[in-house]
Amino acid sequence: MLKDGEKGVIRQRGTEEITYAIAPHLPCGVVKPKQLRKLADVAEKYKVAELKITSAARIAIIGISEEDVDGVWKDLDMDAGFATGLCVRSVKVCPGIQYCRLGQQDSLKMGMALDQIYHGMVLPSKMKMGVSGCKIQCAENCIKDISLYGTQKGWTLQIGGNGSARPRLADILVEDLSFDAALEMVGHVVDYYRENSKRERMGRMVDRLGLDTIKQALLG
Repeated sequence: MLKDGEKGVIRQRGTEEITYAIAPHLPCGVVKPKQLRKLADVAEKYKVAELKITSAARIAIIGISEEDVDGVWKDLDMDAGFATGLCVRSVKVCPGIQYCRLGQQDSLKMGMALDQIYHGMVLPSKMKMGVSGCKIQCAENCIKDISLYGTQKGWTLQIGGNGSARPRLADILVEDLSFDAALEMVGHVVDYYRENSKRERMGRMVDRLGLDTIKQALLG
């Protein structure tokens, strides 16, 4: 029996036969037609009945037998998404100014930059990130450990949200950041979290230390 995360699998519910799901990494939920065709072809080859678009904007292939896992990954020729473990999970991103008439900032550009730097980075606890191009926050910024949303003046950085069994809304850390300044500040927040977390989610660390303490340390 494979464990969650081993070979990129997530064990599925079942009583008669143990099956697994895999979720290839699709940065910021952007997928090309040829990738969709490959996903469909592989699912049909291995007689997988369904695929699931996940809450993290991945496409999961569900119901794979253990003996088929290696073959599925080989045929897909795609990287695994980090769906389990103490690391940065997927970066959820809205369409932003590239596709949405309401967008104020380029969320896809920012999201891709964050994904390249942080996806899979090992941390004291799991971390979820979100990027929205405007205040509507379609990437669910309010329940992300670290998130950015755009305004006409720049980027607003929020920390400490999560949608777990003990949900918590994110707090605004700093506003009106340029693209580069926002990326840099996210780096400072990740470093601070790594150094000060007691194997807790970002929001629990904020509750324990206090938002003002964290602002003083990061912003002076």
